[in-house]
Formats: sequence, structure tokens, C-alpha cells
Amino acid sequence: MYTFSNKLKMASIILMIVGILGIGYGFISSPSTVEEAKAMVAADAHHGGASHGEESHEAVATHHSETKEAGHHEDAHGAHAEADAHAEHDAHTLSKLQNRPWAAFFIAGFFFFMISVGALVFYAIQHVAQVGWSPVLFRVMEAISAYLFPGAIILYVFFVLTSAFHLNHLYIWMDPTIMAHDEILQLKSGYLNIPFFLIRAFVFLTGWALYRHFAVKNSYAQDEANDNTYYKKNFKLSVFFLLFFFVTESLMAWDWFMSLEPHWYSTLFAWYVFASMFVSAITVIAMLTMYLKSKGLLEYVNDSHLHDLAKFMFGLSIFWTYLWFGQFMLIWYANIPEEVGYFITRIEHYNFVFFGMLLFNFVFPFLVLMNSDFKRVNWFVMMAGVSILIGHYMDIFQIVMPSTVGELWSFGIPEVGSILFFLGLFIFVVFGALARTKSFVPKRNPFIEESKHFHY
Repeated sequence: MYTFSNKLKMASIILMIVGILGIGYGFISSPSTVEEAKAMVAADAHHGGASHGEESHEAVATHHSETKEAGHHEDAHGAHAEADAHAEHDAHTLSKLQNRPWAAFFIAGFFFFMISVGALVFYAIQHVAQVGWSPVLFRVMEAISAYLFPGAIILYVFFVLTSAFHLNHLYIWMDPTIMAHDEILQLKSGYLNIPFFLIRAFVFLTGWALYRHFAVKNSYAQDEANDNTYYKKNFKLSVFFLLFFFVTESLMAWDWFMSLEPHWYSTLFAWYVFASMFVSAITVIAMLTMYLKSKGLLEYVNDSHLHDLAKFMFGLSIFWTYLWFGQFMLIWYANIPEEVGYFITRIEHYNFVFFGMLLFNFVFPFLVLMNSDFKRVNWFVMMAGVSILIGHYMDIFQIVMPSTVGELWSFGIPEVGSILFFLGLFIFVVFGALARTKSFVPKRNPFIEESKHFHY
């Protein structure tokens, strides 16, 4: 039985407290007036922008000229039109700077949430495929998926505050003024509207949470059963869950991320988000398995189990890279204005993040895990795992930040604070679930003996 040590528990609480302070600082330090926003941009440009101040300054000037040309071409010579252009640009700058703490919170919140959901999907796949190697890892998957409940609640409250109370400007289609002057958004209003957005989020978050509740309940009930009734229930339940998930995951990717830029679309996007979710989850399963094994638990887990997890990490890193390349190169080569603008922003203002994540998500894991023997070495797998998790945080970062903060982004206290808070919460929930686990071996699982003696 695992004991959630006081040191680890205290560390998770400290992480949450420090994280809350960082998140609070992000909101307090964000500008509340146009004058404050202009001063922040000017100061960033004056100091060279800790990361990209000059780019931000140029982008502001470019945006200003484009706004005057496109938005006021009928009255280009009027002083009022020029004043309106300045005011519109300044308001846009203010909204982007105000978006930053919200975006940082959303990125970190979704990153840890997607790990729990990905672990749940992997768990369901094991039941449907009736595999023999993985039952000794079921309790690890169940513990990681325990974060789904608090993670879902936090994200749903976030979306209620975003949509129903209009506390930020992350989703431009939620602004009635923009919607009234945008014919394309008006055509999409049957889908992109606030009540339907919240209803969809509630449906798929509730569906995922209910599956987790009943699947874990059946798993423990199977330990005390005299036949395979509960195992068969989980098989059927997992089949329907996977059908439900792959539909609702697409809706989630479109709603939460692609609608941040509602004029842009990609038919690969839902798969792209899923690949990031899936490889991150399996990475955490492998890392947590190694940690528990080092504590003398998971006695039946051996190098072959670790080898299989590392193979998934290796293969799914390549799969993610394939989707990244397929989405990027086809759009870039076709050079259709409605599509390519999405990547122009990321290449011009997020160059390091956009291309740098390839090193973390593909190059390093590929080189480390390519050798079959290395997949059985804990510290090799751990290094690859750290790289993958950093890379996929960068992936979510480059999906959200360019669409909400644009060229005025930076990485600082709000982003670090959000990571620390959700990391602390994730540790507290997952290790708390492990501490409540009476046995790490699903005793009556039909494939448990095969899993115990899994070698190749």
C-alpha cells in the first residue's frame, strides 16, 4: 500500500500556494486602462522586450496601418477616422494584454487535464483490446485519471467566466460587436454561440467523468467477484466510451482551441490535439510507474512493461510529428490566405516555441528511445519523458497564446504560477488516489496472470 508522505503532500500544497500567488500577480499586473497598456508596450519596446519587444513594436505599427487601411478606407482623409483607428488599435492592445493571465491559466489547466483524460482513454483501450500485458498498470492509470474530476470542474468554471460573464476576450466570437460586423461569424453562429458552447462542454466533461467513475468502480468490484461479470461490464462500457470520446474530443478541440481563431480551420486539428494528449498521458504513466517501482511497489511490473510503455512514447511522438508536418506543410504549401495566416503569426512571433518544440517532442525522444535496449533503462525513459512533457506544454502554449495575446506575449510569472498551481493540484490528487488504493494488483482480472508473467 502506498503512503502519501507528508513531505510530498506539503510540497504539493506549497506549489499550489506559490502558484496562486503567481496567478494573482498576473491578474493584478495586467493593465486596466488603455494608457497603462500603451505604457507597458512602450516600456517593452524601450528595453528591447525581454524576448521580442522590437517585434511587438513593429507588429503594433503594422496592425495600426492595416486597421486604418481596411477599417476606414471610406474616410481615409478624415481626422476622425484616424482618431478612431488609434482608439481601435489601443483597445485591441489592451484586450490582448488583459488576455495573458487568462491564457496562461487555460494553457496549464488544460495541459494537466489532458494528461488525465489521455490516461483514461488508454485505460479504456486496454479493456476493449483485452490485452494481457497491462492489467498490473491499471491502478496507476486509474490514479492519474482521478485528476479528471477537479480538472473538469476548474475548466468548466473557467469557460463560464469567459463566456457567460465576459471576463476576458479569448474568444472573439463571444463579442456581440464583432459578431454583428463579421459575416463569416454570423454564418457560424448556429454553432458558435455561448449557450451551445457551454452545453457541449458540460456534456462531454460529464460523459468522461461518468465513465471514469463507473469503470473504476467496476474494476474494484471485480476484485471481490466470483466471476467476470464486472470485467464484461467494463468491456461494454469502454466500447461506448471510446465511441463517445472520439466524437466529443473533436468537439472539444474545435470549441476550446480552433474557435480561438474562428476564421481558421484544419481537418487534422482534432487528431493533432489528441496525439499531444495521448503521448503526454502515456509518458506520465511510465514516469509514475518507475517512481512507484523505485518505492518497492508494483512488484509484478518488469522491464518488459516499461519497454512497452516506452514503445508507445516513441511511436506516438512520431505520430504527433507526422500530424504536425501534415497540417503545417500542406497549409503552407497551398498558401491559401484564410489558412496560412495561422502559421504566419507563429513563425514571426513564436519562432522558438513553434519550431523548438520539435526538438522536445520528436528529435530528443526519437534519438533516446530509438534503441530497443534504452527503452528498458529507467533514466533514459525518464529523460525522454521530461522532454516530451516540456514539448507538449510548448505545443498547447503555441496553440493558445498567438490566438489570444498575439505578438505581445512573454513567459513569466503568470505562466510559471499557473504551471506550479496545477502541478501541485495534480500531485495532490493523483498521489492521494494512490494512497487510497488498497491493492495495486487487480486480483480477479482475467488477464492478471498473463500480465504478471509478461516477458519477451
